[in-house]
Amino acid sequence: NPGAESMSSFGRLFRVTTFGESHCAGVGCIVDGVPPRMQLTEAEIQVQLDRRRPGQAGAGSISTGRNEADAVQILSGTEKGFTLGTPIGLFVRNKDMRPNDYGDMSQIPRPSHADFTYQMKYGFRASSGGGRSSARETIGRVAAGAIAEKWLKDKYGVEIVSWVSAVGDVKCPDSEVNLDTISRDQVDQHMVRCPHIPTAETMTETIKAARAEEDSIGGVVSCVMRNVPIGLGEPCFDKLEAMLAHAMMSIPATKGFEIGSGFDGTKMRGSVHNDMFAINDQGKMVTETNYSGGVQGGISNGMPIV
Repeated sequence: NPGAESMSSFGRLFRVTTFGESHCAGVGCIVDGVPPRMQLTEAEIQVQLDRRRPGQAGAGSISTGRNEADAVQILSGTEKGFTLGTPIGLFVRNKDMRPNDYGDMSQIPRPSHADFTYQMKYGFRASSGGGRSSARETIGRVAAGAIAEKWLKDKYGVEIVSWVSAVGDVKCPDSEVNLDTISRDQVDQHMVRCPHIPTAETMTETIKAARAEEDSIGGVVSCVMRNVPIGLGEPCFDKLEAMLAHAMMSIPATKGFEIGSGFDGTKMRGSVHNDMFAINDQGKMVTETNYSGGVQGGISNGMPIV
């Protein structure tokens, strides 16, 4: 397998390697490429891990019953609260480990899980919780993402906000989300992470109804990145949207990725879909619309990436 040496790593200049399984001692990541002399503490990373951790107050009724503190420990790469420019090691210990919960399933592949394909490809697998295919693997991504986001914010003023825009057939109205001003405070005011409270309540009832029938329901997460500098991305195979799709589609259970107008753009005529250029009040080149989603020719154009 020519890609085996990098199957747990992503990135080049900023490279993230995650490790750990769902019910082992812990999970984490190694981050290469972080510049030196950047202020970085465990508390700054912990903020984002607290947002993703299972067992949050009230969230147990709509998500996993697993309860983890997910306290991060910086093992290397910093000194006195500043980065050294060397690899940063991050570790989160698993505490609510229940491998026996999967005892009856160790010989039976779960439908639409990675059990069967891992077993057939490698001849062996972690039978408790899915191992590397578990959502616990995303802890390393979130921790590394907190570091990347801090640098982007400090260097360029980049702002990144994501929210749940749909659960099942319940969709948050586009008119209720202002892409220029939406903030994480708005997103976090409800445990579903939808900024429109009436929609969030309906989403909650949809999730609870599925759970009451011992079932589950899918959803959609939307994201906007503001103040992204012009020029990120490369032509051909390393287009910015291709790299974003690569990262997003590698998250467990992800089945689709869109940018800008996405698949709805196929229903539009080119004369409407084309983003016409204009000069704003600050003398900056912008586009009057943003169906491209902030990326043209695989390269960021300075508009929000959506």
